[in-house]
Amino acid sequence: MNYLLGIVFCLIISPAFSQEDMLPRGFTPEEKALLEWENFTQIPAAVGIESPPPYPVRHMAEWEELQALAITWRSYPEILTQIVLAAALEVKVLVFCDTENIKNTAEIGLQVAGANMDNVEFIIAPNNSVWIRDYGPNCVYANDVEDLNFIDWVYNRPSRPKDDALPTEAGAYLNIPVYSTTLNPERMVNTGGNFMSDGMGTAFASKLILNENAPGNPYNAGPHTEQDIDNIMEDYMGIDQFVKMETLPYDDIHHIDMHMRLLDEETILVGEYPSGIADGPQIEANLQYVLDNFNSGFGTPYKVVRVLQPPAANGAYPPLGDYRTYTNAVFVNKTILVPIYAPQYDSIALRVYQEYYPGYKVVGINCNGMISAKGALHCITKEIGSSDPLWIVHQRLQNVENNNDLGDYQVTAQIKHKSSIANAQVYYTIDTTQAFEPIVMQSTGVEDNWVASIPHQVNGSQVFYYISATAISSKSQVRPLTAPVGYYEFTVNDMVSEVAETKEVKMEEIYPNPAVSTTAVSIFAGSSMDATLELHDVFGRNVKRIFEGRIQMGSSRYYFNASTLSPGTYFVTLKTETETSSRRVVVH
Repeated sequence: MNYLLGIVFCLIISPAFSQEDMLPRGFTPEEKALLEWENFTQIPAAVGIESPPPYPVRHMAEWEELQALAITWRSYPEILTQIVLAAALEVKVLVFCDTENIKNTAEIGLQVAGANMDNVEFIIAPNNSVWIRDYGPNCVYANDVEDLNFIDWVYNRPSRPKDDALPTEAGAYLNIPVYSTTLNPERMVNTGGNFMSDGMGTAFASKLILNENAPGNPYNAGPHTEQDIDNIMEDYMGIDQFVKMETLPYDDIHHIDMHMRLLDEETILVGEYPSGIADGPQIEANLQYVLDNFNSGFGTPYKVVRVLQPPAANGAYPPLGDYRTYTNAVFVNKTILVPIYAPQYDSIALRVYQEYYPGYKVVGINCNGMISAKGALHCITKEIGSSDPLWIVHQRLQNVENNNDLGDYQVTAQIKHKSSIANAQVYYTIDTTQAFEPIVMQSTGVEDNWVASIPHQVNGSQVFYYISATAISSKSQVRPLTAPVGYYEFTVNDMVSEVAETKEVKMEEIYPNPAVSTTAVSIFAGSSMDATLELHDVFGRNVKRIFEGRIQMGSSRYYFNASTLSPGTYFVTLKTETETSSRRVVVH
């Protein structure tokens, strides 16, 4: 943040905010005491329609097209400003302000910062805290792609009634119906940071939702069994597979957005700790539970991408250090906002997003000023879905091993719009410096599925492609949203080639290099295999064993901490049953 903006905030923020504005994401001591009081009566909040929507609904995924991003202007104004600067280049930003004074403060600050004020709207609406992710409206579509509706759960901070009422205020402002789980027997408590869905009917949460709706809960909810909760989520949210994982020992708010997120319909981004550290063991156990018991909406196993959970500034992990996380990121159409903390860790995390989402603008926003309150960017933002969605669901094509045995490469997608789809195409190329070639997709006549085939390519080719569709209403959309700058890709090989016969495995890259702290080693394996990854000095002595075990097929990353090493030249050595390879890394 520039010097002038810092001075402006110092001059105008202090009189506009009180201690109430600094409410943590978790409970204050007073709120804990209030919940433990056996005669506690919950403060009522404004509610919407106290029954489920009268039609089947679908909860939108966070990577779908947005019409707006909502925030409440309370604490952490410098971070909120950075969010608005990036988001207002993509969509409208709705800034909910408790008072006219706060609204004026926010407006001046954003003007000084250079925000696109044409895309910023201020709404005077009562609120208690900045944590709009947890209490804000949840977007669902009637019959998958028709009218947008808001769903409002009972907020699990009962002494913050203005927060709990904000979805109703937002619905009134945007003229969107609000359906509320506020009336028993369907009265249900839930929080947005502990909910993530794929847009296809599967959602994830920790078992916090079971605990807060169990017998004896202080919210006058239910009580509900797990089946009761599943039924409510299906009626109000369109969720027909609700995955619930064990809560973590050190994340005492038990919100899954602090250690995982969905990158798409079949890929889970998981926060990873060093072996045996902090919540790492329980996160791994939860992940294994998911992989063993659930499939993606495509009926296939989930894919896993990992990103390190960095230590706090003092080098400690929870519970002795702040709960720093990179999974607490936000999709805003073609931009992804990612919390950052320290360059030596941030560069690797930002690269994970950039590699998975080519063409997207990945913006890092420093969250050191708020992470001690156990929240980051995802926690203080809420997506408002498009009012006219053209929904494209596609399972990315994977690398082809048996290319000689295959013909063309079939691309399938489910494509829907309320006016129906007029036409759809797949665009592909094997050279991104050249134009993409269109292939007309054909409707199969079954469940809005469309299909086309990319022509067969020679062994070793890399294929880049995207999907485009136009509705009868003339609404058009692409997937990924950044196409043609962004795209999906896959490579084709020959299963019986010499490379495949020797079970190809290679160390693709070490970064950052030179290394100063956390350093990533990128490995690609043609098939799953046993391997060891070691660090040697210039004399060939084994300094550190980075990994020993089974490497999964495809790309994976392994990490070591260079800050524990003496400066100099080292070699990372990869050993399998068939080959050994090394790469040099310089430690500063």
